[in-house]
Amino acid sequence: MDNNQTSSTEHNTDSNPSRSKRKTSFLILFLILLVIGGGWFAYYQLYGKFSQETDDAYVDGDLVTLSPEISGTVSKVVVDEGDYVEKGQVLVSLDNSDAKVALQEAEAKLGVAVRQVRSLFAMSDYTKAKLDTSKVGYNQAINDYKRRQIIVKSGAISEEDLTHYSDQVDTTKSQYIAAQQEFKMSTSLVDNTVIETHPAIKAAVAGVRKSYLSYMRTQIVAPISGYVAKRSVQLGSRVQPSSQLMVIVPLHQVWVDANFKESQMKDMRIGQPVTLTSDLYGEEVEYKGEIESLGIGTGSAFSLLPAQNASGNWIKIVQRLPVKIRLQPDNQEQYPLRIGLSMVAKVDIQDTSGKVLEQTPQTEAKYNTNVYQDILKDADKLVAKILLENLETSSTAAK
Repeated sequence: MDNNQTSSTEHNTDSNPSRSKRKTSFLILFLILLVIGGGWFAYYQLYGKFSQETDDAYVDGDLVTLSPEISGTVSKVVVDEGDYVEKGQVLVSLDNSDAKVALQEAEAKLGVAVRQVRSLFAMSDYTKAKLDTSKVGYNQAINDYKRRQIIVKSGAISEEDLTHYSDQVDTTKSQYIAAQQEFKMSTSLVDNTVIETHPAIKAAVAGVRKSYLSYMRTQIVAPISGYVAKRSVQLGSRVQPSSQLMVIVPLHQVWVDANFKESQMKDMRIGQPVTLTSDLYGEEVEYKGEIESLGIGTGSAFSLLPAQNASGNWIKIVQRLPVKIRLQPDNQEQYPLRIGLSMVAKVDIQDTSGKVLEQTPQTEAKYNTNVYQDILKDADKLVAKILLENLETSSTAAK
């Protein structure tokens, strides 16, 4: 009896510390969970609910396709894939023999046109002088005839002489009328124009410009600075207008397309700041940006075969909307991005004062290049030179 009681007492004594330890462990675990929950709640209230994050984001950018504007045979390829090119740099050259001959022919036609138009103006001046001369002769013949009419009564001259003067009036009148018609015809060819604005000159000038453009377009230049990708042009190949030679990617103008769930976009606005990281460089490298535009529709809405949700087996799927994020230049030189890289985007949605959609129309060009504008300026210089040379010829000859 005493042994059983002693044994029971020892068992109770051993179990009490175990229960106490378990209670302490549960209490510690509860406190840890409480701290974690409180920390998460505080984080959500202070920061978490003011941001939206997605890893469905990718780098995108312009893919500028380089194409010839004329047909030709490739004689030179300056760059290869991965090379950096500057705006206006010659990348591909076409054989320019035919274009050079056509330009020389157009220059000659302009020179001939200038000389022909000069002769038209000279003819107009000549017919004007001839008209004035015939008019003087006609008036003189009328005056002579009238004087002879007065003196014929006195017998100083015979009727036959008077008839002769009458015939002279008719002859000079016919000559005067013919000179008038000739003057009208010559004037109609140059009326209301000068040599530079004559239609024949304009047509010849247009021919020179067209031939000059074709000649200059044998040198295919880069419309924008960037890196060469997808080079398909080969030496000796015959290329046609609109055929793709290569692609230029301006990596300094890339952006990020982030696809957010529709439930995440309630408080997103244009202009909200965005923090981004790439899988290429890891979380140590951060990029800054801001929302440039919010998607106009989901990807499925613009797909080739949109989903038909009116069917009886419809299942609701959370849709995603594309958000275009404009990147700031920070870190892009040291850590350049490439087209198609995966990104993680976190949007700060605390400030909701921005617009959901743009309300004002875009009136200025977002993208432009001036590498093609100087070609016409050079063509105009060539035209002016040809005009001056052929106009000065007449002045020199006159002197």
